[in-house]
Amino acid sequence: MLITGPNMAGKSTYMRQVALITLMAQIGSFVPAKEAHIGLIDKLFTRVGASDDLASGQSTFMLEMTEVAYILRNATRRSLIIYDEIGRGTSTYDGMSIARAVAEYTCGKKLGAKTLFATHYHELTELEGVYDGVVNYNIAAKKKGDDIIFLRKIVRGGTDDSYGIEVAKLAGIPNEIIKRAKEILAGLSSDTPRAPINKSAETKDNDSDAISFETLARDEAIAKLRSCDINTLSPIEALNFIFELKKILG
Repeated sequence: MLITGPNMAGKSTYMRQVALITLMAQIGSFVPAKEAHIGLIDKLFTRVGASDDLASGQSTFMLEMTEVAYILRNATRRSLIIYDEIGRGTSTYDGMSIARAVAEYTCGKKLGAKTLFATHYHELTELEGVYDGVVNYNIAAKKKGDDIIFLRKIVRGGTDDSYGIEVAKLAGIPNEIIKRAKEILAGLSSDTPRAPINKSAETKDNDSDAISFETLARDEAIAKLRSCDINTLSPIEALNFIFELKKILG
């Protein structure tokens, strides 16, 4: 089961709820549901949250991959697996490729475990119809002008909109940044190779100190630089971010 939808919509809460209800059912407990059909589960695995281990030199992405590797080595066809996002700690194409490969292996004949897979990579919804048992669901959301309302419901089908900018607005990101983000998104989504560069009056007065994004080779690097909050990066994440930009720019 693939679950798509924006952050803050409730994907993680829904998946944790399923895991807890399944665990309660295995020990013979009543479950908080009008009706539930739950089979036997031999093991329950979760890949949830983001953290790093600087003491041992492991980045967030490395820990994520280590957890996924452990799950794939130890899960069986009777296991329940909770994947709450995979591939976020690396470049877009790398992350999407890893996420899809993990999804294909997990639902394929080699493993075939019962799985909930939450993802922002909408391309993964293509797996429905290709692999038996893969079903798309999404967290319902309703747009009202520039605002978004989360309906807190799981509905059938995939989604092709992540509402990331709307979520950033709800979180309190300044309107100037929200407006600029929409301009960049429009440029990246159109046939225009890169979004127009917005220089403030201060930047124009001091071009020598400004970063010339026009020298970057790819739109992905521009988007990453503009969306990155350096204040939230750990030292390891900062080094990984620099490595990703260097890799993108060749």
